[in-house]
Amino acid sequence: MRMRALVLGALVLGALVVISPAAAPRVAAAQGRPSTDVWMVTLQGPGVPRVGRAENLTARTGYDNQPSFTADGRALLYTVIEGDAPSEIYRLDLETRVRTNLTRTAVESEYSATPMPDGVHFSSVRVEADSAQRLWRFALRGDEAPALLIAGIQPVGYHVWVGDAMLGLYVLGSALGTPNSPPATLQLADVRSGTAEVRARDIGRALQKIPGRAAISYVQQGADGAWITALDVRTGVSSPIAKAPERADYHVWTPDGVLLAGSGSRILVWSHGTWQVAADLAADGVRGISRLAVSPNGDRLTFVAEDRATP
Repeated sequence: MRMRALVLGALVLGALVVISPAAAPRVAAAQGRPSTDVWMVTLQGPGVPRVGRAENLTARTGYDNQPSFTADGRALLYTVIEGDAPSEIYRLDLETRVRTNLTRTAVESEYSATPMPDGVHFSSVRVEADSAQRLWRFALRGDEAPALLIAGIQPVGYHVWVGDAMLGLYVLGSALGTPNSPPATLQLADVRSGTAEVRARDIGRALQKIPGRAAISYVQQGADGAWITALDVRTGVSSPIAKAPERADYHVWTPDGVLLAGSGSRILVWSHGTWQVAADLAADGVRGISRLAVSPNGDRLTFVAEDRATP
């Protein structure tokens, strides 16, 4: 199971390399999955934001990834892998910087923690003991047993909440490790009925709720490149928004509807029909920006970047 956890962690980052469980943490990180940290910057001003200096919140050798803000903006949920152990979901208090393990599972691995609309739970992709990869519910206070959210849909890779009961799901085309697997699909799921409908195929891993709209954004792969695309969840109609910048697999929205992306060491903003550089954080030691999340009131941006100590 521990080996499978390492393999999944690598796959989530796009690199599938098997590692010896006996390898030291730094060697394992270097040879298998990148050593990544969670970073944060401040955002100021309405519209196109001014970006502050980057702060490394985790600053350790190992896998810290997939951050999301809690509904009150006081903490982050993120994925942690310690050595060759299964992945866990941690909570990082942004005032005290105290981190707390919320899952504590000996066998299963959890990824992509996302606060649920009810404000007291978070959803997470769990790799179960039999390698099933489904969406589960956990209590933020850790005072109740985990519960399976949707039994019949797998393997789930990523997800986003659209409403109290509706989800957008990134569903892999086949089980992990299957060669020549079909492309991933975007599916709209209802947790009440446990059913889902395919809305797009051959998509990227980024799923985001578009502020002020009953819509989610995703990256549509095609012959003319990758496009950040909006799906209206009421009509099922998709429409392109912007061509994704080079080396920018992830995007995010501010609460007032500004589209941001990360590429290399730069934070990019979509403004007046073109991508502009909002900030270049290379001087702060940032490189390889990936997963992004904006705080509920829009004053902070968190993202994942390579550990600066990684060779």
